[in-house]
Formats: sequence, structure tokens, C-alpha cells
Amino acid sequence: MMIAKRLTDFALCSVALILGAPVLLAIALAIKLDSRGPIIFKQKRVGQNGQLFEIYKFRTMRTGTPDLPTDQMLLLPSPVTKVGELLRKTSLDELPQLVNVVLGQMSLVGPRPALYNQTDLTTKREASGVLKFMPGITGWAQVNGRDELPDDVKVAADKWYCDNWNYWLDWRIIAMTFKAVLSKRGVN
Repeated sequence: MMIAKRLTDFALCSVALILGAPVLLAIALAIKLDSRGPIIFKQKRVGQNGQLFEIYKFRTMRTGTPDLPTDQMLLLPSPVTKVGELLRKTSLDELPQLVNVVLGQMSLVGPRPALYNQTDLTTKREASGVLKFMPGITGWAQVNGRDELPDDVKVAADKWYCDNWNYWLDWRIIAMTFKAVLSKRGVN
């Protein structure tokens, strides 16, 4: 079944990148016109088996913003650009992660990869066996609360997903993701 998951991820993301190229180019142009800096934001994340990789996102913040988890960013003056605000509200900033999926660093669905410096979360995930799974663009924790969940609840949700994974659960999570994105629930 994991082979089917990987083949589905690769096929869907490849097609999405090709068909979505005009949208991706429009977003890139909007970012460039809105603020100085790179179009793509790269950040070290913890992947499968604890291996670090660079996740790709459209840049939504001004350059020089510190590398902090989203919940900690709320304590600072907003570094989010005007275009970045729209991209975050619509989750379009996540689209470059389709490249991470094609490269085999991520899956469409799986535990959301932690920042390299979220050692407490990573330790809890490792202890619960969550890091054995490929990280995802979306996951069970994301459709059940996103960033508003405390780490223990995220890890429990991720563990539940890993323990109960099946091909059809991924499709259910994808459907739930579209609903969560449209409702803008848990978006910061």
C-alpha cells in the first residue's frame, strides 16, 4: 500500500505542478512586486526517520524574519507581507511543497514536518514512532486544529494517523483539508 501512496503522490503532484504552472507564476510575480527578497522560502524541517530536509514555500514574510514556530511568531509584530497575508489565508503559500513531494521528501498526507529547532516536538514524535512516516503537506492534526493544537495533542493525532493509516484515510484527510482551507479554520 505504501507503494501506491508514493505513486499517487508523485502522479498527482506532477500533474498539479504542470497544470498549475500559470497560477504558480502569477503568485511568484505578485510576491516579487510586493516586497524585496526571494520568491521561495526554504526552511529546514525534520523528515522521515529524523532526516533534515529543506521545505519549500512561497515567501509570505519580510526577509530577515526569525525562524520560529507559527505560535511563537504571534508574539512579535507581524512580519507578514500584504501578498503573504492572502497566501496564508488561502494556504497557497504551501503549493511549492508539491516539489518536495515529487522529490520524495514529503507526501501529500502525513505528519506535518516540525521545524529543525522544535526539539521537544521532535523528541515526542520520535518516542511515539511518528518519525517513521513520511511527513505530509497536510495531516490528521492539521484537519483537527492546525497550529492551535498543543504539541502533545499534535503528537497524539499524528500517532493515531500512523497507527491507523490506510489509502482511503489519506483521501478522507485531503477532503477534510479542502474544507478546513475554505473555512480558514486555524490559519495564522
